[in-house]
Amino acid sequence: MKNFALTIVVSLLVYSNGTAQQEKGIIGFNSWLNNWTEFKPNKSEYNEPNQIITGTIAVDSKLYKKNVYLLMGNVYVTNKAKLTIEPGTVIIADAESKASLIITKGASIHAEGTETDPIVFTSSRSIRKAGDWGGILLLGDAPINKFGNSASANFDLDAAFTTYGGSNSASNSGILRYVRIEFAGAKVKGFGNFNALFLGGVGNQTSIENVMVTSSGGDSFEVFGGDVVLNKLISYKCSSNDFKFNYGAQVNIKNSLVIRASYLQSSSGSRCFYASSYDKKEEVDFSKKLTSITATNLTLVNNSQNIKLDMGQGLVREAMFIAENTNVDFKRTVISGFNPAIILDEKITINDENLKKLKFQEMYFNACKGNIFLENNSNNEDLESWYGNASFFNVYSQGENIETFIDPFNDKRPDFRLNIGKITASKND
Repeated sequence: MKNFALTIVVSLLVYSNGTAQQEKGIIGFNSWLNNWTEFKPNKSEYNEPNQIITGTIAVDSKLYKKNVYLLMGNVYVTNKAKLTIEPGTVIIADAESKASLIITKGASIHAEGTETDPIVFTSSRSIRKAGDWGGILLLGDAPINKFGNSASANFDLDAAFTTYGGSNSASNSGILRYVRIEFAGAKVKGFGNFNALFLGGVGNQTSIENVMVTSSGGDSFEVFGGDVVLNKLISYKCSSNDFKFNYGAQVNIKNSLVIRASYLQSSSGSRCFYASSYDKKEEVDFSKKLTSITATNLTLVNNSQNIKLDMGQGLVREAMFIAENTNVDFKRTVISGFNPAIILDEKITINDENLKKLKFQEMYFNACKGNIFLENNSNNEDLESWYGNASFFNVYSQGENIETFIDPFNDKRPDFRLNIGKITASKND
């Protein structure tokens, strides 16, 4: 973990329910943040590219650590080809052409780095910034809830190569493990922003874990449809949503970290989580699955030096937005420094039937201006009463935000020790 500027002290707030201890926030006996992450990516230096990747990859191909690759334009992996990337490989995405890597339906990517040798996708600019290049699109044939069970990724791409969706929940689009994606999310006129990592109709045999997205101009992780397990993901300094789920996505996300910055906002949305089942009712088939998110041991923090001042200036919004007809089940998750923690779509009728689909249990809400509200409704007494019931084991605190998350902006590299109950750090070089 080079030049790691962030010292995280995430109290998981161990408490007793009479029989067992409950942990909140990211967990692990050993730090899964060590070595492969980078929180100062602009200080990283890479060799000049000596290989160019462009056009279409239609046969099994491999990228090697010994080379540095320049990704130019929209590169499509097609024809059921497998793209393999060696640990430690660096792929520099051309900013002028808004380069992107699209793994089409039936093709696969096997980008399996290691803790000490991650795979890096980054910008070609000398001074890198959010939105320099497009992103990575992974398209599969798992179900989505749109009519026809099919959709096409927009972003001004070749429609012949960007369809996704099907009937195979267990499809395999490959592996992304120990991968960093930096400065993606380019804006495309008339199409909005790319996302750093877009998963469209991706099946549950695909492995997505230990992936870090830094400074994305669009969403860090966007999942449309599919059936995926996400583990040990990091979204850092995203301008838009950190995680967005839509169109019947079936997602199990575990042990992941979001670090927001108050001053990074987007007109289209800037939340840790946005979950919905559709944009328009008429585009989806209600006989198919609605979006369902199971989330366990997440840490969602607003990295602010003065959270109250930022809230007063309107720089902080809710951590989560949950749309109607969407099922969520959050457990043992920290939400610290938001305004408020969670907003539910105003179209949701607050009754027992709907609230049983919106589960928040064993949570730690800290330094938030309110906890759970209905959109455009300042009275949340019913919701506070429901989720404040002792049977949910939720904890509410107005402690300092830095008690949950500390960012001293130093140049030391801390060694992390993760223990059951809390994460601490020692500043040993």
